[in-house]
Amino acid sequence: MKISVIGTGYVGLVTGTCLAETGNEVICVDINEQKVQKMRDGEIPIYEPHLDVLFDRNIKAGRLKFSTSLKEGLDHAEIVFLALPTPEDEDGSADLSYVLGVADDIGKMIDEYKVIVDKSTVPVGTAEKVYKTIAKNTTCDFDVVSNPEFLREGFAVDDFLKPERIVVGSSSERATELMQKLYKPFVRSGNPIIIMDEKSAELTKYAANSFLAAKITFMNEIANYCEKVGADVDEVRRGMGTDSRIGKRFLFPGIGYGGSCFPKDVKALYKSGKEVDYDFRILNSVIEVNQKQKTALIPKINTYFNGDLKNKTFAIWGLAFKPETDDIREAPSLYVIDELLNAGAKIRAFDPEAMGNVAKRYDDRILFSKTMYDVLEEADALIICTEWSIFRTPDFKRIKDNLTDNVIFDGRNLYDVNDIEKEKISYFSIGRKDIKL
Repeated sequence: MKISVIGTGYVGLVTGTCLAETGNEVICVDINEQKVQKMRDGEIPIYEPHLDVLFDRNIKAGRLKFSTSLKEGLDHAEIVFLALPTPEDEDGSADLSYVLGVADDIGKMIDEYKVIVDKSTVPVGTAEKVYKTIAKNTTCDFDVVSNPEFLREGFAVDDFLKPERIVVGSSSERATELMQKLYKPFVRSGNPIIIMDEKSAELTKYAANSFLAAKITFMNEIANYCEKVGADVDEVRRGMGTDSRIGKRFLFPGIGYGGSCFPKDVKALYKSGKEVDYDFRILNSVIEVNQKQKTALIPKINTYFNGDLKNKTFAIWGLAFKPETDDIREAPSLYVIDELLNAGAKIRAFDPEAMGNVAKRYDDRILFSKTMYDVLEEADALIICTEWSIFRTPDFKRIKDNLTDNVIFDGRNLYDVNDIEKEKISYFSIGRKDIKL
């Protein structure tokens, strides 16, 4: 099939590349000429495991192409995906200006039937708005479909190629048949393509992300309470996770969630509720608790250093909001860094993928190291903000030999408390007993 994807951000590039992998002819369209040229030259603009292999293979096969021309993309395709940014507006709602702006242009250019697919995460009612925006500028037939993505950063290629489910919101038989044909190669193992109305599809994405954010936040609340009463959140988590009604996933406490999806989507759903006079009280609590949780380590750090952080040097392991990505949007590490810098501390940082993005934000206010151990030199303490695999089994002797003050503040509970105690290291984590030598 002939496909165009408008927008080559995280969702757009993964979508276009994975659709090309199953034999479709795909054109990805973006207005950034420099970015498009780099992609034509085989340079991938984001870090996502395994995406580079598919990207290179499909460019060489001629199935994946790039353009700055929306008209070229429309003339090429029978299905057009809108994978455009929907950033958080000042009031917390989703900004639809990019989506509706492109929809307006599409209406002026199409002259034959197309299926226009909302792939971006958008509020309930967006498909209707996109339809009306296109319809005011054209008389030809077209359909607008809601097809939300459920891609986890770090696992996006697997999630796209082997989805647990595919949600298609459409009231058109013709569009539904085309979408089922497109996605048939991805559900050979029997996972469902779920057909529903457009509004329900739009809400499904927001509801799923908000539920997972609430689950994470609830566990963080339990962890905070554990610290007050002397319970161990690891034991509580294990006891809860064996209940099949609850499950083991998303029960790991830490310094809050970040990224491009959960923070924005929870706020957008909360704001959408306000617009129809409905108060999502749970979501409001999730937003408030998560914001505070991002700096949950700071009181522990202040207490350990008797409230004097000026000229202290902190080594930070992990800057991305989660492992296996270079995405730093709403990353808890940034909130920790800001608090420490404001207190007069110095920062040395290491992350396998995200240092370049963080450098753009802080310029020369923090120093970066080439390895996870170099960053420890001349540091008073180590702070762990992201649970990259390489941090899970470190050389504790090297940590002790390099740190000025023998202490770790672990925002992701990477280490067993009893093991750390044997290593003779002061250790502070989330929802578990503190070790102070």
